[in-house]
Amino acid sequence: MEDFIKVMKALSDSNRIKLLKMLQRRMMCVCEIQEALSIAQPTVSKHLKILEEAGLVGHEKDGLWVNYRLTDGRSSPYAASLLGNLKHWLDHDSGIQAIADRLPGIKREEIRRKEKDCC
Repeated sequence: MEDFIKVMKALSDSNRIKLLKMLQRRMMCVCEIQEALSIAQPTVSKHLKILEEAGLVGHEKDGLWVNYRLTDGRSSPYAASLLGNLKHWLDHDSGIQAIADRLPGIKREEIRRKEKDCC
């Protein structure tokens, strides 16, 4: 029952749902997720931790970057089932669609360049 509750709680936040829908499209780093959702970095990290603990999201280090991706759901049958279903849900939601439309223009290199230029 505990694994089921973790997955359901992880999916109980709209930003975490948006985050999962973005990761269906591509791997992303924290700064890209932060830019897409317009939320603070600590908040993004908190959401990612909850999603990882539920077995929905994983990460891999790539040089200076940490890339987040959807898992294959092997760690939990509940995670696998919900990830599979989520692929078909909410694609026509206006909030999800707006983020999906912006994703191609969100690139970590440009985000970092802007941060260096402004400070």
